[in-house]
Amino acid sequence: MRAVIQRVSEASVVIGGREVSAIGGGLLVLLGIETGDTAEDGEWLAGKIARMRIFPDAEGKMNLSVAESGGGVIVVSQFTLHASTKKGNRPSFIRAAPPEVAEPLYGGFCELLEGELGTPVGRGVFAADMKVSLVNDGPVTIVMDTRAKE
Repeated sequence: MRAVIQRVSEASVVIGGREVSAIGGGLLVLLGIETGDTAEDGEWLAGKIARMRIFPDAEGKMNLSVAESGGGVIVVSQFTLHASTKKGNRPSFIRAAPPEVAEPLYGGFCELLEGELGTPVGRGVFAADMKVSLVNDGPVTIVMDTRAKE
């Protein structure tokens, strides 16, 4: 699994003109699921994201997790994070897990993250044409890949 984690002052997901998720400050997580990813990858990643200290404390140092800062979280499935651009000009998405594998792993990841945080996690809609808006705070953007966890 690959995640692009963005600290935001606000974020939302709109589908067909209807807002389906919105937060003030917190995290917007774009999640790509690759062929071969497992629920164990989701467990590791959810724990890391929930405990990641990238929010400012009273002294302005990045020392608080999203939960400690009182922030919200939105997770959006993003198969394009596994694009291969080695050949030609059209990206290949062959490494992205097929929908029948990726969708349950996405849902499971969101549930694991909710368990870690103790609060609901906003979601996009799997395979929908989404309009994602955000105001990146900092900016702080971190990329994590479960294949590089060791």
